[in-house]
Amino acid sequence: MADETRLIKKYPNRRLYDTATSSYITLADVKQLVLDNVVFKVVDAKTDEDLTRSILLQIILEEEGSGAPIFSSEMLCQIIRFYGHALQEMMGNYLEKNIHTFMDIQHRLQEQGANKMGENPMLNPDTYSQFVKMQGPAIQGLMSNYLEQSANAFLDMQQQMQKQARNMFGSFPFAGMPPSDTKEQPPATEQAATEKASEDQKSG
Repeated sequence: MADETRLIKKYPNRRLYDTATSSYITLADVKQLVLDNVVFKVVDAKTDEDLTRSILLQIILEEEGSGAPIFSSEMLCQIIRFYGHALQEMMGNYLEKNIHTFMDIQHRLQEQGANKMGENPMLNPDTYSQFVKMQGPAIQGLMSNYLEQSANAFLDMQQQMQKQARNMFGSFPFAGMPPSDTKEQPPATEQAATEKASEDQKSG
């Protein structure tokens, strides 16, 4: 089947074995599978533990160390701070959706490039690549506008959440918060009322 998941086994000697080709492969080969949109899964040869994410992170680490990184140190620090945070899952979904949006833009640019090259035989992939680089500032502007709109929408959602939280929990006596009603409460029992009256007489 064309959509069958390709199985790659990782052995204790750290070697990767591609069951589809019955041969050992390297991280570079796994990277090529990613570029070719091949669906695959990496598992431990002994325990069948899913190691796909671990392998993909190794590829990213190698790419980041190649001299043309995507993530800045500040960006990595921000991502690390979200681990264990209440919004960790939302952060992951937000990044994933924005990457999909960027991929859609890339796909449309590639389609436009293919159409242009078809109409003009003088154009080739290298020429169009230079054209895309020249359009970099315009693309950056579009992405900035998109992210600004997303940020504004997120801030609106945050304000709505805060308002709902105040409505839901405003009446609960949380530690460090003043009670909603500052009036003196009546004694709960008759004995307490008697003791309070005695104290009032003494103070009088």
